[in-house]
Amino acid sequence: MLRFMLIAALATGGQDFFPPLSMPDMPAISGMAAFGPSWLSIESPPNPYNPDTKGALLVVRVYHHNETAFYPITGTAEGLINGKRQSVALSFTQTSTPGMYALKFTRPTPGAWLLMIHIGDNPEHNEGTAMVTLDGSGQVASVQVPTQQKGEYTWPRAVTEEEVASRLKALAGA
Repeated sequence: MLRFMLIAALATGGQDFFPPLSMPDMPAISGMAAFGPSWLSIESPPNPYNPDTKGALLVVRVYHHNETAFYPITGTAEGLINGKRQSVALSFTQTSTPGMYALKFTRPTPGAWLLMIHIGDNPEHNEGTAMVTLDGSGQVASVQVPTQQKGEYTWPRAVTEEEVASRLKALAGA
């Protein structure tokens, strides 16, 4: 109902469209999607028959609660090669499917590599990060989205530099 009202309000310029709200309506509105967690899911291997994802290493899907979201995605590939840290910016392509982004990436050199994929365009202020481990052949080996509990919701959380360094060290030693 509210989604219809918002679409209709946009179509009519919003003039005198919204009915007055009574107090019983307020709890439903205060719990709307604007105040809940976002989420990102990693899909690998992506569909090779979809022209948007053909040749991609992985696909990122972004959600807000259970709805597709249109948040930007950013990321870096963090590598540990011969004991030296390397960082490479990742470039995501928005697909024709809403909230879905493709990543075409080939690791620059052999070594331990971890992809850090963030919801939002400022990694210092995002709350959702997927840590994607690459195996020896450069394919996705594992995905972890660190979380924290906030009230009734499980929220993705930012990942610390110490967590990244520790994970890379463990990967390099494996």
